[in-house]
Amino acid sequence: MRHHQTKQKYSLKKQAGATMLGVMFVAAALVFVALIAMKVFPAYQEYYSVKTVLASLNKEPLSSMSKKEIQDSFDRRANTSYVTVVTGTDLTIEKNSAGETVASVEYQVIKPLFGNISILIDFSSAN
Repeated sequence: MRHHQTKQKYSLKKQAGATMLGVMFVAAALVFVALIAMKVFPAYQEYYSVKTVLASLNKEPLSSMSKKEIQDSFDRRANTSYVTVVTGTDLTIEKNSAGETVASVEYQVIKPLFGNISILIDFSSAN
């Protein structure tokens, strides 16, 4: 009988699983990643809206428009797409290698994470 009890103790020690501390560490890491994703996702969502507005704007013949007309056209489109991070005055309007007038924009977004820690994201619509 005594031999059987020793064998049983040995087999229980061998079947160790995840500890509570390990589970808490993994849970904390997942919460941290989720926190960052929730803070950063809206900035990327708005960036794709900006790219969509610029793509539709650049389909127009911009060479026949003044800089002010291009900016106003961007502002009207951005308003309907709920873009608030950039305006028409932030656009860079220049000719590409094919001689066509194109509009692009570069900007930064700072999102506070927690305490005095923030994340800085650079966006560029240049093709």
